[in-house]
Amino acid sequence: MSKETEKQRWQRNFADLLQELRVAQTGVQILFAFLLTLPFSNGFTRTSDFQKDVYIVALLAAASATALIISPVAFHRALFRQGRKPELVRFAHRMATGGLAFMLISMVSAVLLITDFVLDRPIAFLLSALTGLWFLTFWAALPFARRNWGDDDIDDEDDSPRVAND
Repeated sequence: MSKETEKQRWQRNFADLLQELRVAQTGVQILFAFLLTLPFSNGFTRTSDFQKDVYIVALLAAASATALIISPVAFHRALFRQGRKPELVRFAHRMATGGLAFMLISMVSAVLLITDFVLDRPIAFLLSALTGLWFLTFWAALPFARRNWGDDDIDDEDDSPRVAND
């Protein structure tokens, strides 16, 4: 098996990142669409001021997540065929990370909005906190705890580029 070149590695990293973004994009688009239609539903008029504030946080966080998760496509278009794949991969990595952070805020806010609407507020806060912890466990704690998994296996080397300023 031949070693991949630096250019091939950057190309593979970018392709892998795009696949990840496709998954995240679908989730955030569904959540954003739900939030966009919510004020037009019959029950929305019964929401409290607190629930409306939580709705605004969820909506703006979903919009921010959407912008960040889609931004690598626009960046790629602007840099197309300029030989700047390393810069593109580093940018896309940062935007994906930021997009996931805003998606977390939006998801937890949406859970708070719905649970506060149907349950007592203390239970809504508890369920929302548990939701946030659940997401953080799978999106941050476990990945960081397992970062060095498979260090002995050369073929499954960490795909993320190791660069300063990341």
